[in-house]
Amino acid sequence: MDWETVVGIETHAQLATRSKQFSGASTAFGAPPNTQASAVDIALPGVLPVLNGAAVELAIRLGLAIGAQVNRRSVFARKNYFYPDLPKGYQISQFEAPIVQGGSLRIFPEGSERIVRITRAHLEEDAGKSLHEDFHGMSGIDLNRAGTPLLEIVTEPDMRSAQEAVAYARALHALVRWIGICDGNMQEGSFRCDANVSVRRAGEQALGTRCEIKNLNSFRFMERAIEFEAKRQIELLEDGGKVGQETRLYDPDKDETRSMRTKEDAQDYRYFPDPDLLPLVVSESEIERVRAGLPELPDARRERFRVQCGLSAYDAAALTASRESADFFEQLIGSSGADPKLCANWQMGELASALNRAGKEIWESPIGPEPLGGLLRRIADGTLSGKMAKEVFEALWAGEAKGGNAADSIIEQRGLRQISDAGEIEKLVDEVLAANPRQVEDYRAGKDKAFNSLVGQVMKASRGKANPAQVNEALRRKLGR
Repeated sequence: MDWETVVGIETHAQLATRSKQFSGASTAFGAPPNTQASAVDIALPGVLPVLNGAAVELAIRLGLAIGAQVNRRSVFARKNYFYPDLPKGYQISQFEAPIVQGGSLRIFPEGSERIVRITRAHLEEDAGKSLHEDFHGMSGIDLNRAGTPLLEIVTEPDMRSAQEAVAYARALHALVRWIGICDGNMQEGSFRCDANVSVRRAGEQALGTRCEIKNLNSFRFMERAIEFEAKRQIELLEDGGKVGQETRLYDPDKDETRSMRTKEDAQDYRYFPDPDLLPLVVSESEIERVRAGLPELPDARRERFRVQCGLSAYDAAALTASRESADFFEQLIGSSGADPKLCANWQMGELASALNRAGKEIWESPIGPEPLGGLLRRIADGTLSGKMAKEVFEALWAGEAKGGNAADSIIEQRGLRQISDAGEIEKLVDEVLAANPRQVEDYRAGKDKAFNSLVGQVMKASRGKANPAQVNEALRRKLGR
């Protein structure tokens, strides 16, 4: 508790364009090595870059979605460094004048609410890829990714734990997919995060020396890497050592970070404006056109769910964790006509648990909003008890019936209709009370456990089909307590 962890995140989001940042080559994933590298991408003499207008529009989308300033004039620069998979010997990026400045993202770590400030988001091109596994004693180079359009999104050092960093990464991942600028596929490298981690004594204002952990391609690895790195730095400082500014890699097999290279500063890259590219000028009319095409954003939808549906802030945040989840919820309400809270409970409870066990996302759910809505209708009208509803859910999950009336079909096939007729329940209660005089006496003598036993007897007599609430009410009325 004497130390505080400080984290900032840099994210490279591959923009959802069909062609590259400065050439017409394809960005499709999975092609054979070096089959999607044009003359521009491999920097043949005399070639000139031409900016991809679609990438600019996607960058503006993000800027508007996070409440940032979209700069009307931004500049492309050359970031100079040598690496075998960088054909030009420099990367075209933006430095002093990025397209997006400022903005923020709301996160909900462990049920609380935090704001993470965004420093900037700038357009750049990706490098190629070095291949080490398939060659003995040497490396291969695949330039298919060279020139792929990226938006690098940089935060202020506002996160104070690995959990907060993961909450931010998840929120950004959901947002870029929500507004359609990136597919978010971490396995294919479409969404890559670098974590800048430092530690300082609790109460100190000055930041410690940071280490950058590169290319974290899963949220679980991000959490483990940050926790390890913070612990490593604390132990180093407590032993009298100093933290060196460096770039580190996370090894998931050993659950540790290890040094990769010393960390460069901006001046080491010798940035200067790219002489082959004019400054990028964005008009007000273009910004307004992009704004008009944005979907309802997560914050607005979250607030609408809270106000119109009467949900708690926690429930509204959970249901808007992805656009697919929010869409599913709205369709569920529409198809069931049930109370939104009942819909939220089933989506976040039974459905989420089943998806988690199966390792599926909500858009892969075997049960769509309409079949689940049909089930919730029968809970709402008293046809199904909670236990029966779970049995119907399992049958729906197994695919025993399809479509909006699937729940009704399963109810009829299995004879799962709940007994809600007051006269029939009264008759069952009378029979149980007559057959169990000892338990009736025990209850009237103050032994409350006897009441639960009588409820169980009624439910047994009805083969579990009696409405539990009506059974309880009838028993209490007849027993006089």
